[in-house]
Amino acid sequence: MNQPGKLLTLCSCGIALSLLAGCDAPPAPAATPTPVIAFATNPPAPTATQPAESVPTPGCPNPDCVYITPAAVQAEPLRFSIPTPGAEPQTIWRPPQFPVPFALGPYDHFYFARPIAADEINWPLANYRYGGVFFKNVTHTGVDIPAKPGTLVLAVGSGTVVWADWGLFSGAPDNYSDPYGRAVAIRHDFGYQSQPLYTIYAHMREVYVTIGQWVETGTALGEVGDTGVTTGPHLHLEVRLGENSFYNTLNPELWVAPPQGWGVLAGHVMQTDRENLHSFPVKISSVETGREWEVNTYGPEAVNSDPYYNENMVISDLPAGEYTVSILYDGNSEKLQVEILPGHITYFSFRGSFGYSSDLPAPPPLPTPLPSSTPAKP
Repeated sequence: MNQPGKLLTLCSCGIALSLLAGCDAPPAPAATPTPVIAFATNPPAPTATQPAESVPTPGCPNPDCVYITPAAVQAEPLRFSIPTPGAEPQTIWRPPQFPVPFALGPYDHFYFARPIAADEINWPLANYRYGGVFFKNVTHTGVDIPAKPGTLVLAVGSGTVVWADWGLFSGAPDNYSDPYGRAVAIRHDFGYQSQPLYTIYAHMREVYVTIGQWVETGTALGEVGDTGVTTGPHLHLEVRLGENSFYNTLNPELWVAPPQGWGVLAGHVMQTDRENLHSFPVKISSVETGREWEVNTYGPEAVNSDPYYNENMVISDLPAGEYTVSILYDGNSEKLQVEILPGHITYFSFRGSFGYSSDLPAPPPLPTPLPSSTPAKP
């Protein structure tokens, strides 16, 4: 994806023992010592927009909640309005995000807000998406969002902090060599398909929250930094389902709501024998503007597909409109016209010599009902 001129190429998340994915930095003209960045002595305080009540949270849904609730705010009722998209912006400006939770399809789950405020770049780097392969066959388990050191990192949804500071990957507090650096993990107050949801925020410079603290959507968790295994400041964001484990991640681009009037493209790209094509380039171009993007399919390890879409590539934040998907297979450029709709996930599959299909995946089977414990009447 083409990024604006101001967007710096950053490095992806840290790696650990050939597991945690990262991205390689652009080659330097010559070897130089690692620069030392001097930060302000007193970091900026968290936003003061959430004054606290003086009584413990009475309605916290988690048993280990120890937070003091922010003052109540009169919220607007949730409205699912689909604004008409305008012309695609050629600057870093983007429309405001759809309100969350948001889902127009029966199996969609745009549950999360953005972890970086709207006045900053808050979308993933094109080359460091979920499933990308960097270094020696190490697959990226999240998305990287570029931001200046000290930029506030915000909770994408409400929940309880279950990890704060060093040691997330190793599970050892105060492990200052942990590849995630200073990190926060949240177990959210809501789940998906009866399984808990977690989000991870890594490489932070400062952490403002503590384990057991309950946070709301938009609560400042800390500051963007470059701790852990990384070569530049950015936020590494993960979504985990079921367990708070490196091996239980899903693609955040299917969980973070897109800007209003924009949508998401997901695809399942296979060989003729139905084997997934790994790290395979897929090109997308806008029919209206001619703008082009390139996305690679997922690498072979450490990543998972959505339970419904079974995808192995995703590109989010596409302005609504007509697009051409192009795949070079066996020397032939195979093309498919797709339409991106506001707030929707557009899906396609590609199966080698059989070509494309726009059919949605079959609905998952309904759970088998448990046998009734009520004794039969005589």
